[in-house]
Amino acid sequence: MNELVYLKNNAAVCDSLQVAEKFGKRHDKLIAEIRRMYGELIGKRTPRNGGAKFFFESTYENRGKRYPMFLMTRDGFSLLVMGFTGKNALEWKLQYIRAFNQMEKLIQEKSTAAYQLSDQAEKATRKTETDIIKEFVEYARAQGSTHADHYYSNYTRLAYKAAGITDKTTAAGLQLDELSLVEHMITHTLKAGMAAGYSYRNIYQTCKDRLEAMQSLQCIA
Repeated sequence: MNELVYLKNNAAVCDSLQVAEKFGKRHDKLIAEIRRMYGELIGKRTPRNGGAKFFFESTYENRGKRYPMFLMTRDGFSLLVMGFTGKNALEWKLQYIRAFNQMEKLIQEKSTAAYQLSDQAEKATRKTETDIIKEFVEYARAQGSTHADHYYSNYTRLAYKAAGITDKTTAAGLQLDELSLVEHMITHTLKAGMAAGYSYRNIYQTCKDRLEAMQSLQCIA
C-alpha cells in the first residue's frame, strides 16, 4: 500500500506500519505505545469525537507471515503523532493532513448523484471492454501467443496509467470519466485491429501508442 491514506469500509484511514516508516519509528515500539497510551480507544466508538473510532486492530503480511498493525482515523493519527518531533516530522504531518483532506473529500463526492452516474457509466464501459478483451485473448492465442491471459491485467494497468489513477475505488468522478474514455478507446482499437486481421502484437502496440499520446495531450493541457 503506497498511499498515505486509503479507504477501509468507506472510512479514511492510515496504518501504523507506514506511520512508523515515515516518522522514523520502530513499528513494534509504535504499536506498543498505541496499546499503552490509547488502549481504551482501540476498536471503540466514543462520544468524545462524535462517535467515530480512533484505532482498529489489523495485520499485514511479510514473507508469508502475518504481523499486527493498527489502522487509524484522522483523530487516531492526530493523537498518535501530536508529540512527534524530528527533522521531517512536521512535513510528514502536513502530508498526512493533506491526504486525509483529499480522501474525506472523495468520500463526500462518492455520495453525490454525479459521482454515481460516472461510476455506473464506467462500469458499463468496463464490461464492454472486458468482453472485447476476452475475444482478443482468443485471437492472440490463435496467433500463437502463450501468455494471452495476461492481457486482462495488462490492459487494466494501461488504462489506469492513462487515466492517472492507481486504484479505481479512490478515483474521483472526473477520473472515472477519463477512465471510461480510455476504456472506450481500448475497446475500439481492439475491435478494429481484429476486424482488419492485424497481428495481436501490433494491436497491443497500437493501443499503447494511443494511450501514451493521450497522456501527452493531458500533460500539455
